[in-house]
Amino acid sequence: MPVATANSLTSVCSMQVTESGSVRVDLVGGTLDIEPINLILKDVWTLNVATGLKAHVELETTNHPGIEIHSADYNKTYRFEESELTEDNILYTDRFKEMTFVVQILHLFNIHKNIKVTLKSGAPAGSGLGGSSAMGVTLYKALARYTGAGFEVKKAVQRVKGVESRILNQGMAGYQDYFPALVGGVLALRGVEGDVIIEQHYSDELKSFLEGHIALVYSGLSRASGINNWEVYKGFFDRRPEVVEGLKAIAEISSQTRSALKEKNFKRVLELIGLEGEAREKLFPSIVTDKIRDLADELLKDGHKVGLKMCGAGGGGCFILTHNGLSNEVLNSYIFRFNMKRLDFKIEAPLPRA
Repeated sequence: MPVATANSLTSVCSMQVTESGSVRVDLVGGTLDIEPINLILKDVWTLNVATGLKAHVELETTNHPGIEIHSADYNKTYRFEESELTEDNILYTDRFKEMTFVVQILHLFNIHKNIKVTLKSGAPAGSGLGGSSAMGVTLYKALARYTGAGFEVKKAVQRVKGVESRILNQGMAGYQDYFPALVGGVLALRGVEGDVIIEQHYSDELKSFLEGHIALVYSGLSRASGINNWEVYKGFFDRRPEVVEGLKAIAEISSQTRSALKEKNFKRVLELIGLEGEAREKLFPSIVTDKIRDLADELLKDGHKVGLKMCGAGGGGCFILTHNGLSNEVLNSYIFRFNMKRLDFKIEAPLPRA
C-alpha cells in the first residue's frame, strides 16, 4: 500500500494504514524506569516481555473536516471539528477527555482533519499491562507511515512518553511500557543520560520456559497504578527510608534477574520475579487485594509452589503467578474458583528494527 506524504493529506487522497504493537508484562524493575531514579540508583534494569496481547491501530483518509476516532475499548465514536483542534484546546484543556492522549499524538503530526482513527488497546483498562502506552506508540508508528515521516524507535518513545507524562501530570512516565510494542521479545532496559540501553534476551528456549511457568491473570478490578507509582516516586525524593531501601532492593533483584537470564538460569528468574513481587508489596501495602492473596494462599496451602507479582509498577488489575509447571487444568480450576480470568500469555519474537 502506498504511503501518503504530508502534502497528500491536503488533497484527501484515499489511503489506509494499519499497525499493531505488543502490550507488555513487566517481570522486574518497574518504577526504576522513571527519570532520574534510573540515574541515581546503582545498576538499574527493568525487564519485561512483549506479549501476544496487542494494541491495534487503523488510519483511514476521510472527507470529514476534522478527525474521527473510533475506540473499541469505549465502544464509542468521537468526532472533533478542525476549529476545535487548536493548540490551546489540545494541550491545555480537558476538552477531549478520554481521547486527549490520541488527539495530542495526532497533533505531533499536525493532523487535525480528514482522518479516521480506529483503536483497540489490547489490554483491560487499569490492568497494569501498559495498554495505553502500547497503543500510543503504535499510533505514533502508524502516523509516521501515514505521513511519510521518518521513524526511529527511541525518538518515538521519547515523544509519546512526553505526551503521556503531560497528561498524567504526576512526574515523568517511565519508559518501559513503550519498547515491547516497537521492539518485541524479552527486554532488559537501562536508562542512562539521555538514552535507554536495550538488551534483547529472547530465545525459543526462554519463550517456551516462561510460557510454561507463568500464568497471566486478570482479577477483574481496574486500578490506577500510575497514582500508586507517583507516591513511591515522591517518597523516594522525600528520602523516606522505607521507599529508598525498597527501591534499592528491587534494583538489586532486577540486576540479579538480568544476570540469571544471561546465564540461562531460568528457574532462578522465576524465583526472582516472586521476590520482586514481595519487595514491591512492601512499598505498596494495598497492591495485592485480599482476593488475589487468597488465591495465592490457596495454591500454597495445597502444596503448589507459586510466586505472585502484580503487573504495573504500582499495581493494576492483572498479576502473574509463577509456578513449577502446573497443568492448565489445575491452574484454571483455582483461577475460575475465585471468579478471575486467565489471559493468554504468549511471548512475541523480536521485531525487525525500523
